[in-house]
Amino acid sequence: MQIINKLFRLKKVYIFFTSFFLFIIIFSTTFLQASTFKVTDIEISSPFELNFNKNTVIDEGFRTSFSNLLSMITTSGDKNRIEKISMKEIKSMIDSFTISNEKFINNEYFAQLETSFNKKKILNFLERKSVFPSMPIKNKVLLVPIIVDTETDNIYLFNNNIFYERWNDIKKNYQLLEYLLPNEDIEDLNKIQKMSNDIETYNFSNLIKKYDLKDYIISIIYKDKEEIKILSKINLNDSLKINNQKYSNLKFNNEKDINKILENLKNVYEDQWKRNNEINTSIKLPLTVSIDSKNYDKILKLEAILDNYDLISDFYILKFDSQNIQYKIIYNGSPKTFLNDMSKKNFDLVMENNIWKVQ
Repeated sequence: MQIINKLFRLKKVYIFFTSFFLFIIIFSTTFLQASTFKVTDIEISSPFELNFNKNTVIDEGFRTSFSNLLSMITTSGDKNRIEKISMKEIKSMIDSFTISNEKFINNEYFAQLETSFNKKKILNFLERKSVFPSMPIKNKVLLVPIIVDTETDNIYLFNNNIFYERWNDIKKNYQLLEYLLPNEDIEDLNKIQKMSNDIETYNFSNLIKKYDLKDYIISIIYKDKEEIKILSKINLNDSLKINNQKYSNLKFNNEKDINKILENLKNVYEDQWKRNNEINTSIKLPLTVSIDSKNYDKILKLEAILDNYDLISDFYILKFDSQNIQYKIIYNGSPKTFLNDMSKKNFDLVMENNIWKVQ
């Protein structure tokens, strides 16, 4: 009977380690795949004629998707410098794609394209081009556009303010900033008008604190017959930057001119936001993180975080046993930033024998 009991206990131990080993294998194939940058809602179309080639249409969609991705993760200057690459190279960085909603209308082919780009290959491509990408983080900001007519000395905050009226008319799907415009408040207008001569030094804190947003942009647009000057106070991530733009031979009553100014200003603000979230891929900090191998839920959560963390260029299982799993992580930043970010995700780490242990 004792022999049978021993065999039974050995069988349970064998089952445990076999299950554990299979569990780890599943982990490695499920979560350690290269994460992706996904570009969605790209409409592709082409006349349905004798020379119609669906592959050519899809290729154009890939190029548009790649361009949109660069618009999300690089500044406008860097994008213009690296955008022109071969279709072969673009395709080499694509993990998968999906075509949906195919239809033919009036001899025209339409479809929706969703493309998943291999994140590691994209980051390596940018590193070869000496470009630091940015984390594609969306953000909501308060925008206060103020027009100062230098000829009449009038200030326009709501009425007769084409920037207030038109700012949110056009939104590109690759833009990261979402703008909230202030509500029409006559009291705010009166206060600002009284400070017309000192508008650049005016403290907008009373207006800003009405809205539950820590990030804001104050745009002061000076208008006269000769040119348009715009002073922007850009406060993002508790960092205030001043930007000046000047436009000559552009008119307020010309729709194309206004659209040009709006597009340019949005690029300026998007570029500043990207600089605030830049990934320094030249920093490759190796970290070892250990976690209790029996806490399956926490392991799943940790791997999901690592898989979607843009500052992590690579990670893999270094070692595992019945007590712990150790991960080797290649991090594009400082240890302090890593610890702060992990803490925000409810993962506290303590250093033990040069290994960061998950508490």
